[in-house]
Amino acid sequence: MGATGTWTTGGFRRLGAAGSAAIALGGWAVGTLPAHDPWGLWVDHGPAVRAAGYALAYGGLTVLVVAWWLYGRAGASVRDTLVTLGWWTAPLVLAPPLYSADVYSYIAQGAMVLEGHDVYSVGPSVLDPDGPGGDAAASVGGHWTGTPAPYGPFFLLLARGVAWATGGTLVPAVLGMRLIALGALVLVVWALRNLAREHGRSESAALWLGALNPLLLIHVVGGVHNDGLMTGLMLAGVLLALRGRWITGSALIGLAMMVKSPAAVALLFVGVVVGRAATGPVVRRVVKGLLAPGLVAAAVVVGVTFLGGTGFGWIGTQSVAGRIHTALSLSSDLGLGLGELLRLLAGTDPDPVKAAVQNLGLLIALVLIARLAWHATTGRTEPVRALGLALLALVALSPMVQPWYLLWATAVLAATASGGRALGAVTVLSAALVYETQPSGSTPPYGFVLAALVCAAGVLLLRRDRAGAGRGHVPGQRRPLETAANAPAETVSETASGADAPGAR
Repeated sequence: MGATGTWTTGGFRRLGAAGSAAIALGGWAVGTLPAHDPWGLWVDHGPAVRAAGYALAYGGLTVLVVAWWLYGRAGASVRDTLVTLGWWTAPLVLAPPLYSADVYSYIAQGAMVLEGHDVYSVGPSVLDPDGPGGDAAASVGGHWTGTPAPYGPFFLLLARGVAWATGGTLVPAVLGMRLIALGALVLVVWALRNLAREHGRSESAALWLGALNPLLLIHVVGGVHNDGLMTGLMLAGVLLALRGRWITGSALIGLAMMVKSPAAVALLFVGVVVGRAATGPVVRRVVKGLLAPGLVAAAVVVGVTFLGGTGFGWIGTQSVAGRIHTALSLSSDLGLGLGELLRLLAGTDPDPVKAAVQNLGLLIALVLIARLAWHATTGRTEPVRALGLALLALVALSPMVQPWYLLWATAVLAATASGGRALGAVTVLSAALVYETQPSGSTPPYGFVLAALVCAAGVLLLRRDRAGAGRGHVPGQRRPLETAANAPAETVSETASGADAPGAR
């Protein structure tokens, strides 16, 4: 406790670290445990241990979310925030996979590439159960065992490297993939700080929402999702384009696309940046903005595809993920409901109706993205912030939505938005969506209730802050005077200068 009786940022750091440690400890009992671990480390210990594991994991998760929210209100410096990120990340590094079995798919697909299988036509079930990657393939979720890979050749090259280095042995392979995720987190941190600086935003605030975010910690570090790598490469590419190095930036975005295809949206807004910075006649500037970044990224895509030796089958597998229904997809929910209603009333097949509504959702998303690009072109919206809003629209209207997809937009908005409804929405949703997945990777039947309660609490807290501040702001976007008043003694001098204070402009 501080001298005034209030918690310091150090207190919130320790609180969050305790929550993270509880998640990790609970994960040894109820994480996404493999079907078979030859080392005997990640195994089921029975119902009593599972019950204790769930209590630890959910209790720790709630503690982490509360600590994160309060930490954002405390006005920490950049250095303090980076130290806190290390504290909160460390317990998750050696834990079993958490909240998703996707990492087993990554390892199995890497082993498939290593053995010469076509990952874009067959699934992990083709692997020899006793061979490299066999344990990972056996641990892949049931509906994914026969599913081709939806990921790009660059990511599969990395997965192949992990499979080669570890022989596909489960625990080392998971830790190898997690090492890639940690590298992606470092890239995200670097890009966030520099993007925030480019936009006159607080680096601390950007790090708080874009990197210290519990949704990122549990799904990128704990769950080892490759969305972290895609986001890090995309952010770095956008940053370099803003600084005039658009060729290198476009190449990095091309690499991001070769992890997951949604990164392609960033090319449109990099094109806006390039076109606005170009000189000469309007036609020349438009052509340069529309074509140049795309040509660079296309060259990278083709080069990586040939280097990976996996062919262009990834183009045809982009719809693979949409084959399963996710409750977070608005278009899928609406399509399913409308299809079932028409089935009852007219006896029609509900599947074509659902597909039509899903396609309509994507069409609306494309229209919104095009409109945001036009606003960025005309100067009505800053291009990188427009990219964040475009990614938010894409996630909201996609036929398949997972909680961690929100991170695509959150990272961009964290570095570019100083307030507004979009920033408030991603902040509240970051706290709420952590409850949409169990540590075992399954969707809890009560998850939407917990998420709704957190959303309601978050909205009420934001409204209270808005009323008290006289303007809208979220935790992490504190006013300089508030920050100086509440900062711990060791950071007051930084805060008062405005250099590192969340909310400093």
